[in-house]
Amino acid sequence: MPAKQYGGKISDILLRRHAIDEEALRQAEEESDASRVRLEKHLLDKKLVSDNDMTLALAEYLQIPPVRLAHCQPADSLLKLIEAPLLKRLHAVPLAKIGKLLTVALADPFDLVARDEIQAATGLEVVPLVASEKDIAEILSRLFQDESSTVGIDDILEQADDQEIVHEHVGEDDDESIDALLERSEGAPVVRMVSMMLIESLRQGASDIHLEPQERTLRLRYRIDGALVEMPGPPKNLQGAVLSRLKLMSGMDISEHRIPQDGRIKIRALGKEVDLRVNTLPSIFGEKIVMRLLDRGNLKPSLSALGLEPLPERAMRKAISEPNGIVLVTGPTGSGKTTTLYSCLMELNQPEVNIITCEDPVEYELPGINQIQINSFVGLTFATALRAVLRQDPDIILVGEIRDGETASTAIKAALTGHLVLSTLHTNDAASSVTRMVDMGVEPSLLASGLILAQAQRLIRKLCPACRKPMSSLPEKVLQAYDIPKETFADCTVYEAKGCVKCRNIGYKGRMAIMEVLQVDRDLRNAIVQGLTAKEIADMAKKRGMMTLKDIGISKVKNGDTSLDAALHVTGG
Repeated sequence: MPAKQYGGKISDILLRRHAIDEEALRQAEEESDASRVRLEKHLLDKKLVSDNDMTLALAEYLQIPPVRLAHCQPADSLLKLIEAPLLKRLHAVPLAKIGKLLTVALADPFDLVARDEIQAATGLEVVPLVASEKDIAEILSRLFQDESSTVGIDDILEQADDQEIVHEHVGEDDDESIDALLERSEGAPVVRMVSMMLIESLRQGASDIHLEPQERTLRLRYRIDGALVEMPGPPKNLQGAVLSRLKLMSGMDISEHRIPQDGRIKIRALGKEVDLRVNTLPSIFGEKIVMRLLDRGNLKPSLSALGLEPLPERAMRKAISEPNGIVLVTGPTGSGKTTTLYSCLMELNQPEVNIITCEDPVEYELPGINQIQINSFVGLTFATALRAVLRQDPDIILVGEIRDGETASTAIKAALTGHLVLSTLHTNDAASSVTRMVDMGVEPSLLASGLILAQAQRLIRKLCPACRKPMSSLPEKVLQAYDIPKETFADCTVYEAKGCVKCRNIGYKGRMAIMEVLQVDRDLRNAIVQGLTAKEIADMAKKRGMMTLKDIGISKVKNGDTSLDAALHVTGG
């Protein structure tokens, strides 16, 4: 019986390329006819032909160039031309725009409707290229954060043997289980999974990684621009191996699960050198791990590089140029106090100056500066270290945090005996730092003599410039609640967050520091000695031109830098 002559050109091309044999093709044709599925789709669905072979065959048949998208990164300007849902629905990726021509990679080049939709959405003539459906799906997933981490984890797990990922409970005295856990935590799939998690956090610009065991899942969250964003986490049955891998990397005891532990990891990836401060905390479903990412690239070499408003920058620069006195930087955890103080130190760091820091912990290693790690377990507290530092002939001293009366008193005495002292406090505003120091036992007269400047700081989220949109109407109830006159925004446009590809559909991208600066002059020194309240001191400072955090936040809203919601969230009280 003579062999059947195939009439379909794509079939001929596949046979000529030896992508499939005649018998398999004949059977596939019969099955596709019976199921009424196009032959090309049937061949791909049943994996009878590889994505690559089908792409090349389609390209040859249609005389359209093929393209590989593995390392492709379309420009942001192209992604703004077409909405993400449309690209996902049409399985298309824009690659280039020249004049009125838009080059687009398509998974299904026979789909003429898709070309028409893209042309209608962009007003440009579409030049199609052929790409495999797998390549299109992967790049769309990567671009639009559509479970991209899950794809990576699945790829890793496909290479792992089932017996390697069985979760075991590690008992307190179970040496064999600990050995097995050690072996599994060093296995390739787990190592790659942890590496992927760390690299993705750097790529996303995260400041913290939270790995939280739940009853049936292992939850993964990144803190990005101050907000926690949930990501697809590792599978639950790899929980023990993943946590053990991280504990090994940070120098912790993997057999200890009952008490919190601290460690550090240093990694180099994506052209960055990053320190990770790691902490574990026992919970009912396992140990929760939080990692603080300390990217040395985020350190600013000077105050000017911080991008501050002119008034706060001039005030800070004047304060740190004084030969002696104390400068207090206040604000909640994560408000950028350390970055501000380190920027001051890097500007002050000269060969003729002796700078010593007392920190808990030392977050960044600064060349040319003597840094002391506080260790209260052996009696090295802030107060003890500060007293020892005063015998080391310092010019400038940084005290990581003033936590108690002894440290506060020692810091003030150091400021009054010819040293410039920089430190932090946890207070809500600049004026409250005065009453906080008095509450800790510092004599008002000594504080008045030693304090140069108190500064309150916050990090406020910046609107994504690509997708921010004007508010249709101002929320009157919110303005009333925060005592903001509606006329405040009469001559400006107030923007709100929307969300796009560029900002991961959050609406915000990046943060900026805002500072409330209390410069201590003669009248304010008298007010401190007289024991005035924080509110009275703040009122005096405002009459002298001090802008409060709330005032600065509202000015950022009027400038279009942030939204009303974001400004009030960190400054509204």
